[in-house]
Amino acid sequence: MPRRSLARLYRDEFSGYNFNKFQQDLLAGLTVAAVALPLALAFGVASGASAAAGLVTAILAGFAIGALSGAPYQIAGPTGAMSAVLIVLVQKYGLQGIWIAGLMSGIFLLIIGLLRLGRFIAFIPGSVITGFTSGIALIIFIGQIDNFLGVKTAAADSSLFKFVGYFKGGFIPDWRTAAIGLIVILTMFLWPQKWNARFPASLLGILLATALNWTLNWPTQTIGEIPRTLLLAERLNLTNIPWANLGEFLAPALTITALGAIESLLCGAVGSNMTGIRLQANQELIAQGAGNMLIPFFGGVPATAAIARVSVGIKSGGQTRLVSIVHAIGLLLSMFLLAPVMARIPLTALAGVLMVTAIRMNEWQAIRFIFDKRFKTDIIAFGITMLATITLDLTKAILIGSVLAGAVFLNKIATLDVDIQEIDPEKLKAKGIQTEGKCQHVRVAFVTGPLFFAATGSFNEAFTSLGNMHAVILSMRGVPLIDTSGLEVIRRLYERIRKQGGTLMFAGVHDNARVMMERGGLVEEFGQENFFWSSDQAIVEAEKRGCKFCEQPTLTKC
Repeated sequence: MPRRSLARLYRDEFSGYNFNKFQQDLLAGLTVAAVALPLALAFGVASGASAAAGLVTAILAGFAIGALSGAPYQIAGPTGAMSAVLIVLVQKYGLQGIWIAGLMSGIFLLIIGLLRLGRFIAFIPGSVITGFTSGIALIIFIGQIDNFLGVKTAAADSSLFKFVGYFKGGFIPDWRTAAIGLIVILTMFLWPQKWNARFPASLLGILLATALNWTLNWPTQTIGEIPRTLLLAERLNLTNIPWANLGEFLAPALTITALGAIESLLCGAVGSNMTGIRLQANQELIAQGAGNMLIPFFGGVPATAAIARVSVGIKSGGQTRLVSIVHAIGLLLSMFLLAPVMARIPLTALAGVLMVTAIRMNEWQAIRFIFDKRFKTDIIAFGITMLATITLDLTKAILIGSVLAGAVFLNKIATLDVDIQEIDPEKLKAKGIQTEGKCQHVRVAFVTGPLFFAATGSFNEAFTSLGNMHAVILSMRGVPLIDTSGLEVIRRLYERIRKQGGTLMFAGVHDNARVMMERGGLVEEFGQENFFWSSDQAIVEAEKRGCKFCEQPTLTKC
């Protein structure tokens, strides 16, 4: 059960814990807090809520999700991908929509984790996830152009139309606002990577931009007041939940659930590769569910595990989940100590952070790989998912991506190879197997691949020109599974061969396939005597039984 699993995680994680490891956790946690601070503020604004909401989310997620997570390196908070989903919700339902959908998604994530269904999230192909990530990156980038230029353009039905609208003009950019945002972008790109671990480029860029704007007193829009409290004035309350209309929030909640689960488990995969510690997927989903059920009641936005925070924590020497707790404490202290300074941060500075983040969140290595190697199926899946993400709302994009994932999956596993071969006595003799003759009416069909509904056409086609056979041996060691459609095509082949006076025999049947054949009554119907461990045994037995075709004077004798 999850509770025992969490206790075991704690026991393994803190076994041999000492002051030296605590110092490592403390330093790593403070480093992560420095990275998370500008991101929390930026993603809060990008989600359509406020910078304070992003900060509250990061703090609460650091405490709650960090304490319950499925691995010591997981650190959660507001993310760019989630912000792209939430901004659509705010435009349609207001902040209330974020909180209700976030609460519902928390419940769904908790249920998925408790039912131990986390492994099914991994069934979505990488090309679909890469396309979805790139689409979200474009949404984030396009969504920040207004703040970066210091303008307010008309809303559009999709990010694609919004982007096209900029080329139609009708607005005058504020060069001073853009200059401040550009400072942040240049700082993040030019700041040496080896220095980034000691002092995050995003934080440095924001400090420089804020200092410049403060000194020159340019009329750029700023974050505004940061409340020094975790309990924001605008938050979810049980008394104002529209219980009768919860159905309207089901699709957005499912989108947040899917995105939260995918991003958290992908983040866990990254952390696992870096540390060698395996993520307990179901426990992670329980943590994400519990945290997202709590956050709306404080006025925060849905959270998920964040790769940027996790990788920084690991590279900074973090040992346990205390890194997440320390990072949350650091953010909490910054809320109380640095609120006046944060209030003066220009929105264009946050836009610069988000634009660079959007560029970097693309899985460039995976994109180059599928295009360089010209994997057509993956390229199509990537392109369609990305296009759907930027032209439709995220709920529809998730649906299209899921359907596409199923189609890609079926296309890849539906390949069934059937290689029908004549008997070669010399090869049998080389194995030390003696046969009584050279019967020309025995064939061995080597079947490779799952025999299910999508592969039955290939199976039938392979035996179309089989002709009259004394025995057909299905070598099924390469068939990992059979469904009812597969059972049916085997039965039809059996009936066809039997009508001709022949026998259908089986060799090397996989345990899973054997169980299915027993349940379908095929083993009893065909007879236990027609099942063999290897095709060699079946060939010897087929010749022993004699061949009526060879006994006819018009045919070649064995």
